[in-house]
Amino acid sequence: MIPTLAGGTGLLVALAILLLIRGDRLHVSNGVGWLLVAVVCALLGFAPSVVDAIALKLGVAYPPALAFTLALAVVVLKFLLEDIQNTKLRMRQQRVIQRLAMVETELKELKKSLLTQQSSKQSNPSQHQDE
Repeated sequence: MIPTLAGGTGLLVALAILLLIRGDRLHVSNGVGWLLVAVVCALLGFAPSVVDAIALKLGVAYPPALAFTLALAVVVLKFLLEDIQNTKLRMRQQRVIQRLAMVETELKELKKSLLTQQSSKQSNPSQHQDE
């Protein structure tokens, strides 16, 4: 009963992830990793003997310990990848903010220059008429 429940849960999670990707609530690049995890959980749920066989070949005395260790490794890897992506986004955001500040400064200088030119034209209209 437990393997069927675990496999069914994995399939339901995979379906939910597909719906989230389709509804644009989860980006494809993130969804593919989660989808892979859900499918692996479903497969291992329907065939728990696979974990037992792998554990036996690796010399692990208690097969569920291998499953939990691998699951923990996947979660840690996922967190690491998220932190890397978050760092890239923060760096990109910082660069955009810096560029925006430079553009705003340049715009203020151009406005100031334009106002100076206009005020000089208004103060000396005879000079500009001769030109």
